[in-house]
Order: sequence, then structure tokens, then C-alpha cells
Amino acid sequence: AVIGKEGEFTEKFKKGEKEEPARQEEPPHTPEPEKIPEPTKTMKFTETISKPQGEIKISPRAKKLAEKKGINYMTLRGTGPGGRIIEQDILKIMENQPAITPLARQKMEKDHLVVPSEKAVPGKRVTSRDLVKAGEVSSTFGDYRDEPLTRMRKLIANSMYKSLQNSAQLTHHTSADARKLLALRKKIKPLAESGSLPNITLNDMVSYALIRALVKHPEINGHFLEDTVRIFNHIHLGFAVDTERGLMVPVIKDADMLTLNGLSIRMKQLAEECQAGNINPDLLNAENASFTLTNLGAFGIEYFTPVLNIPQMGILGVNTIRYQPGQLEDGSFGFIPRIGLSLTYDHRAIDGAPASRFLQTVVEEIEHFNPAVEGL
Repeated sequence: AVIGKEGEFTEKFKKGEKEEPARQEEPPHTPEPEKIPEPTKTMKFTETISKPQGEIKISPRAKKLAEKKGINYMTLRGTGPGGRIIEQDILKIMENQPAITPLARQKMEKDHLVVPSEKAVPGKRVTSRDLVKAGEVSSTFGDYRDEPLTRMRKLIANSMYKSLQNSAQLTHHTSADARKLLALRKKIKPLAESGSLPNITLNDMVSYALIRALVKHPEINGHFLEDTVRIFNHIHLGFAVDTERGLMVPVIKDADMLTLNGLSIRMKQLAEECQAGNINPDLLNAENASFTLTNLGAFGIEYFTPVLNIPQMGILGVNTIRYQPGQLEDGSFGFIPRIGLSLTYDHRAIDGAPASRFLQTVVEEIEHFNPAVEGL
């Protein structure tokens, strides 16, 4: 038996019939009580909103307005019942973004065009004729100036890009005990200040050690020429020089024939010519060098990836000296000055193992550095 008031619906309680859950009807659209979230102070034009799952719920009025104003509502989360997009949602977008026409939006996606900043005004209609390429957009964040590239900068840019596009570069990093270098530098410095000796620097010493290592590994000292590897009989060392005009890499021909004193004098001579701008252009040709050295240690750089001067197959980067804990000769532990080394090589011509063996030889030459110094 079912007890109820007169006129109350009781059919669902009849025997043998299953109860069905009542369907939830979507409340009627009444714009007046809708709560519109407060607009934020700023809204980015490129802000993305996660796309809701399932069918897009949008009122007819909102859809008509969005299509008319060129607003993409497919990724918009509405504020109406059940996430439904209502007219007020579209109006809010119009208040904060320019209205892009459907044709303009299509061209943006197809041709990778953008809305220039002067056209990106909230509510302003943007047509396909307003769109520009990304590189033509002017900055609105403060003052700026466009500086044309100098001839030197263009040459450097072309060389670096060509190097990375036309070789298989790989860099190995290690460090070497620098106590021998520092001890010799300490002896040389007062004599150099008095004029008794050339001012032999740590960079000169590392260059000398590098040359000795290249003599022991001739397979590293050459050029990769697509179907040929050219091995040089002598070391023609290029070394990077920072100048006001840009990076220059002069070449020391037959560097393996020079003493440490002679190498130091020659490096300073070429560096001064680069700074003055009267260096022989032939000495800046990467094809005239068989290997290159670059040093960023003075800037405190701990390691980096030097870029090859193609067709050369290798370049050694010299880093700053850091004191690291290690075991001393008497078995105790202390802090040892170690100089960082970064070897970049062309993997098309040189495998990892021979490159590592060469780098280890450079380390040994530095750690056992004891050349004859004229006048010392």
C-alpha cells in the first residue's frame, strides 16, 4: 500500500517496476542572477584556457556574438550553469582582447602572423590586413634601438653558424693540477716586471703544453675535408683574441718549433696587432690553423663548449682555476688548484676514446710542466 496525499503521483511505486532516477533539468537561462567573476587587473592576449571535456556548451546568443566578433570560444570555460558559455563571457573577452576576424585568425595560424602591439587594443577589431610577421612587431616595453651588424660581426656570425651546421661537435670536460704552472708563474712574474724575461702568462704555458700534446697525437692536428682527413706535420696554433671589433683568431705558424719564451713573445705580438686592427688577414684564416685554443679563465668560467673553427677538428677551451679538495703527496688532504679544460672535437673524424686520450695527455703535460725557460 502507498500512503500519500490526494493528487500525489504514485505510479512509480507499482509492483514490478524499477525506480528510475529523476532527470536533472538544466535550469532556464536567466541572465539577471548570473554571477560574473570580477575581471583581473590584467589579462594576457596569449593566455590559454584548458579545453573542457565533451561537447562545448554555449548559449545561442553567446555563440552568435563570438562568431560575429571573431572570438574563439572552443577553449573557453563558461561561467554559466554546468560551465556553459554565456553572452557575458564573450563580452568579458571582448573587453580584454582585440576581436580577430575569422579570416584573420586563419591567416595567423597558416602564415604564422601576429597582431602588432598598436592593434592589440581591447575590443578593437583586427582584420587580416592588420597582421604582420613576427619580426616586424615593434616592442612596447621601453626605449630601444636597432644596431646594424658590423662586417666583423657578420663574419663571426656566419662562421659560428656554419660550424655548428656542418660538423658533429662534441665536448669533453676535465681539469688538471695547476700547481706547477702557478709555481713557475710566481718565479717569472718579478723577472718579467723588471724586464729580464718576457711576461710568460698562464695562457702561454697552457698553449705550450697543448702543443706538446698535439705532437704526441698528430691525428688530432688536422682538418676534416668530407672524404679526407688532412694531418699536418707541424702545429699551426690558432688562439682566440677578444678585441673591440669582435673575436679574432690569429695563427702561429710552426708553433711546435718555438720555445716557451718565443711562443709567449709571438702570441703577444699577434694579439697586439689584432687589437690595433693591423693584423695580416691571412693569419686570421681558419684554414691556416691546424688547431685552436680559447681561454675564458679570466672571466671565472668553470667550463664551456668551444665552437670549432672548421675545417679544424679540435679546439681546446681553458677555464678558470678552482681550488678543489684532493690528496697531497704526503698522504694528507688539502685544496689543490685545478685548471678546467674543455675539448671540442669533430666526431665525424675523431672518436670519443682517442679524443679522451689526447685530453689526458694535455692534463699530463700541464701537471708535469717543466720546460726550459731562457733566462730563468
